[in-house]
Amino acid sequence: MSSIRPDVFARARALALDEGTGITEDDLFELLQLDDEQLPELLELAHQVRMRWCGPEVEVEGIISLKTGGCPEDCHFCSQSGQFSSPVRSVWLDIPSLVDAAIQTAATGATEFCIVAAVRGPDERLMTQIGEAIRAIGAAVDINVACSLGILTPEQAAELAGLGVHRYNHNLETARSFFPNVVQTHTWDERHDTLELVRQHGMEVCCGGIIGMGESLRQRAEFGAQLAALNPHEVPLNFLDPRPGTPFADLPVVPGADALRTVAAFRLAMPRTVLRFAGGREITLGDLGARQGMLGGINAIIVGNYLTTLGRSPQSDLELLDTLNMPVKALSATL
Repeated sequence: MSSIRPDVFARARALALDEGTGITEDDLFELLQLDDEQLPELLELAHQVRMRWCGPEVEVEGIISLKTGGCPEDCHFCSQSGQFSSPVRSVWLDIPSLVDAAIQTAATGATEFCIVAAVRGPDERLMTQIGEAIRAIGAAVDINVACSLGILTPEQAAELAGLGVHRYNHNLETARSFFPNVVQTHTWDERHDTLELVRQHGMEVCCGGIIGMGESLRQRAEFGAQLAALNPHEVPLNFLDPRPGTPFADLPVVPGADALRTVAAFRLAMPRTVLRFAGGREITLGDLGARQGMLGGINAIIVGNYLTTLGRSPQSDLELLDTLNMPVKALSATL
């Protein structure tokens, strides 16, 4: 790591804090290299940016896997790939189970319930089940429904929008230059094309990725700049939790200070975006680091468990938000 030139902080303050526009890729790269001694200053600036352009509220979300495992793609971080010898096996949930999960999610104060499927893209069976699930959830509980179903066709994007899906998640995962090291069965551009379809059909764009898959700091900065250029409504920020049986099983966990540098730098690159703590924050940051992240640019969290890994209890996260005087965003404010 190295000392940061004062003018980088000055530029970041002028752009991100004063104007609400993102910093450049070069400045993002420099901030990712700062010394640990300068990290508190970076986190404080990121927190000021978050408070000015996003406010104190925190958006809470729960996620559930409709179809787990058996995915034909070879995403090297994912234990749901059918190409790897991981312990995850293919499972489908029924509609009553999805409705129950949505009700339990809403009971935590969450405004967002995301249905995820481990597929390259939805087939007719999946689209039919998604339609049934969304209608049943809407009849049972007042919560926003989001989806993450892989690569879409124009017809599927239009159908999901018609069902009332207000936000669609499809992560770019990593920088375009590093993507072939992570996935070979589809391309970065295919993912990007789906996100453009989502925007064209009026759904909110949710797009993030995973930090710590072997990318360089320059590629991490490239990724942040590419996300900013996409102008997503939400960026879920994951940190690699190495899964047994996957090609990335032996990669090291991201050091906590590096994770916090990334959180703060990405906030300065995307001042107005919903920046969400997602998978891996528990093993990367722990309780203290999670608190620092909430005071360093994060303004949304996933509560409960992730798709194949355990998270903190929802109550623990809600107590943390209460301690930090960060109110949970109300449902009416997201519609």
